[in-house]
Amino acid sequence: MSSVNSKSKPGTQAAGTDSTGAGGYGELEAGVALYDRFTERVREIFDAGHEKSKEAMEKAMESAREQLSAAGEFSAEQGEAFKQFMRRDLEQTAQDMRALSQEAKERLHPARLGAGALSSMARLLEVAGSALQSLSRKAENALRYTTGDITSAGTLTCTHCGQTVHLKRTSVIPPCPKCHGSEYRKDY
Repeated sequence: MSSVNSKSKPGTQAAGTDSTGAGGYGELEAGVALYDRFTERVREIFDAGHEKSKEAMEKAMESAREQLSAAGEFSAEQGEAFKQFMRRDLEQTAQDMRALSQEAKERLHPARLGAGALSSMARLLEVAGSALQSLSRKAENALRYTTGDITSAGTLTCTHCGQTVHLKRTSVIPPCPKCHGSEYRKDY
């Protein structure tokens, strides 16, 4: 999948291109199915293991890539791209959680709670509200999808006209059937 756009969602390529850049949504649909199989296999391997760490996730991704590549499901290059997409998403989630954890540790320190507990609590709630708003904005942006992206099942709402498109399985996002817009918000 050498034509993967760095700003695309996991498993996506530039709209209208296949793995060689030549074009065709059939190749994108095949990529969707491969990515689904890869992520499902990673989850199975990770869940079956006793260790639950970043290293265990890396091992699960590598094991899934090796197994599916050896079985001829996809190329080693495609497997590496899938691993890269998963790493990116997992790292962003981890960064968000670390930031929230550190803020909570600082605000809930026992020495701070002893004097001026009410003031500290008010500030904590203010900061937590800001953090939640920031997280909400990030989540909202993560729910923005465009025509040509690959996405899992769900309901897409056109941001231009409000038309909904219901995807029953992982698919390539089509243009809006009503206004031909290319930007959607996703609901599950």
